[in-house]
Amino acid sequence: MKHIFNVFLLLLPLTGFCINPTSYVAFQAKGRSFCVASKSKVTPILVSKDDNKGVIRATSDLQSDVERVTGRKPQLLNELSQQETLIIVGTLGKNQWIDALVAQKKIDVQNLKGKWETFVIQTLENPFPNVKKALVIVGSDRRGTIYGIYDLSEQMGVSPWHFWADVPTAKHDEIYVNNGKYSDGEPKVKYRGIFLNDEAPCLAGWTKEKNGGFNQKLYTSIFELILRLKGNYLWPAMWGNAFHVDDPMNPVLADEYGVVIGTSHHEPLMRAHDEWRRFGKGKWDYTTNDSTLRAFWKKSTQERYQYDNIFTVGMRGDGDEPMSQATATALLEKIVGDQRKIMEEVSGKPASEKPQLWALYKEVQDYYDKGMRVPDDITLLLCDDNWGNIRKLPNLTEKPRKGGYGIYYHFDYVGGPRNYKWVNTNPLPRIWEQMNLAYQYKAREIWIVNVGDLKPMEFPISFFLDYAWNPEAWTLDKLPTYSKTWAKATFGEKYASEIATYLDKYAKYNARVKPELLNANTYSLEGENNEWTSVLNDYKVLAKAAEDTYQKIEPAYKDAYYQLVLYPILACANLNEMYFAQAKNQQAANAKWASTNAWADKVEELFKKDQALSDYFNQSLAGGKWNHFADQTHIGYTYWQQPNKNAVPKVTRLATDEATKEETKTSEQKSKLTYPADFKGFLENSGIVSMEADHYSRAINMGKVQWKVIPDIGRTGNGISIFPVDIPSIELTAQSPRLEYDMFWSKEGEATVQLIASPTLDFNNYKGLHLAISLDDEKPQVIDMHADKSQREWERMVARNAKYITHKLRINGTGKHTLKIWAIDPAIILQKIIVSTVDIPKTHLGPEESTIVK
Repeated sequence: MKHIFNVFLLLLPLTGFCINPTSYVAFQAKGRSFCVASKSKVTPILVSKDDNKGVIRATSDLQSDVERVTGRKPQLLNELSQQETLIIVGTLGKNQWIDALVAQKKIDVQNLKGKWETFVIQTLENPFPNVKKALVIVGSDRRGTIYGIYDLSEQMGVSPWHFWADVPTAKHDEIYVNNGKYSDGEPKVKYRGIFLNDEAPCLAGWTKEKNGGFNQKLYTSIFELILRLKGNYLWPAMWGNAFHVDDPMNPVLADEYGVVIGTSHHEPLMRAHDEWRRFGKGKWDYTTNDSTLRAFWKKSTQERYQYDNIFTVGMRGDGDEPMSQATATALLEKIVGDQRKIMEEVSGKPASEKPQLWALYKEVQDYYDKGMRVPDDITLLLCDDNWGNIRKLPNLTEKPRKGGYGIYYHFDYVGGPRNYKWVNTNPLPRIWEQMNLAYQYKAREIWIVNVGDLKPMEFPISFFLDYAWNPEAWTLDKLPTYSKTWAKATFGEKYASEIATYLDKYAKYNARVKPELLNANTYSLEGENNEWTSVLNDYKVLAKAAEDTYQKIEPAYKDAYYQLVLYPILACANLNEMYFAQAKNQQAANAKWASTNAWADKVEELFKKDQALSDYFNQSLAGGKWNHFADQTHIGYTYWQQPNKNAVPKVTRLATDEATKEETKTSEQKSKLTYPADFKGFLENSGIVSMEADHYSRAINMGKVQWKVIPDIGRTGNGISIFPVDIPSIELTAQSPRLEYDMFWSKEGEATVQLIASPTLDFNNYKGLHLAISLDDEKPQVIDMHADKSQREWERMVARNAKYITHKLRINGTGKHTLKIWAIDPAIILQKIIVSTVDIPKTHLGPEESTIVK
């Protein structure tokens, strides 16, 4: 997705610089605007044969993009000739005509020279004696020029997802660029990319059928996508695949396109994991087989050093496993040293001249924490826990590293407590919150995200790469506008608002519990308006609205809409309904209700519907273009690994004479609490007060430390936290920032406070994140939300997508009381607060919010 919203935010000091990021392309003439195409002509494009191959290739894409919009293809020129108008594309120092314009001071490139991946698009009057008007796209380097080309394409309405999601291009007879100078600035994160991982059965099955494997036909379409999204980095598919070996043109074309290639955290020196299976000898063990391993790595370095890539250094066990528990940091330091010697021997240059990373993934972070160090020019790639929770961030008080820090993040994962691969379960507010932490803590060298098969993750990929380009453009207050802007760019303006709502809601609902973890017991059936019924209604309302839009949307958008919006909503709504039916079947069977068998029938009916939805995606959508992309199993898990095939959930059937009872309806009685006329706040009911955290009575700030709401990050509502996030712990005083919640109680006694927070880890070097709780004027009690560091607690947290913080206090006397939550550490996002003098009902999302008197 385009940075149409980011354009000009760098505020380059250029005369005539446009301040409206959405307006530099128009489809009718205005003032002195530049004509790209009109009904009578299409402006030729001039590019130098001496420019980078990637620039020349992207220029041909611009030709095709103009044709997509207008139906007419511009001429491509390699020599300057007499033209009324001309588009000139080139890189500084690689295009003689642009360099001439710079020398004549017709183009000001003071904010371009020496910059990383920066472009300027500028209209010029009479640039040459034989040219009346020109549109110049100039880049500081090859990718800068390529980004300028694709920026213009997307402004014209060509989506980066035109191939990978069948997003159509709106047709226009004319295209104009408004007079002025335009830029997207310099990217804030240097390397920004995706990792194709866990690529079977979907991507593997599809590319085998359509392309013949993981070859250049597949990868060139991915290279183009990455560049159109203003990314620059790729970790190729690696399970049973070897990028450099499967098709020797893969690395050649990556380099020509301008995409930087890397390898994952356990694939040193540009060697795919599968290459050891194919070519290795002996054990993957440096203590017993070091010379073989060095020879293995030297060969890949000799073949691949020449390309624009980032070398992974270090070593893990074979097959993405830890090395021996006894592995010493001294051995790993020696391995890194030996790997760098190989690079120097092969290249004849200092190792520091080749970008490198050391991934602190899983147990490797333990080695770092125990004192292992690598040379300062190596980027430390910090990692999440595979579930979107960053494990470690730089210490802001330490000296900056020359190689800087990066982040390896996950939208997809194979591993415990359960795989999650099927559909998108990554709400944008959650991605924003964690990656904002990374950016503010100066992890800005590399951002790479595991996207699984690619296609289920189109929307979050767009956001991740847009955010990586310029996090400062996507502040918290602007975050809610992203979905609508993306929907408008993808589907047009008419239905953009409602489609944005669908995108946001289905990711929010799916994040309550990953579909692979969902089962009949996830939600509660207790009570008339029970949790299961509420969740199911959320999905049904969403599915109905999304289907209505599908019926209304223009036919050209239907294929894109189905794969990006409708399929995941319908499939997940159906999945939830199926498990609800299983829960009702279990309930009915236990009670001997006559409805038992009907619920069993419903489970089987919905299981078949799940398959029908997948079959349509595979066989009918876009004429079968995406066959196999709905092959991912997601029903029938018995442990962390996926089942070989979906399995219908177990149901119980009763013989006619066994079903002896009719279901009885229970009605819930809520007591009416008498409270003073001037009271405002929450009312206790049956010993419970449940509050959405952003519905506070008062928020007390302190200087620059402010409480801010993060919209829709919560499982049931929003979240609230203190900002900025890069501050040290706050010393607890009477003036400390806090949230206050007024409550009215009819009972007194021992109470449990349960804070439901967004998952987070103690990224601050295991110090833990702290807050404090008090009631009324009592002394605040400090709580470490990471006091329990057990594997079991982590599994509970990620499975529930929430961190539960429990505290005991006493409610003395009936009437008004004020609960106070005191801020100490940043990055604690409160979602819901429950205060109870009785046992808190067993639910997944917590009790519904109590009555608020306003």
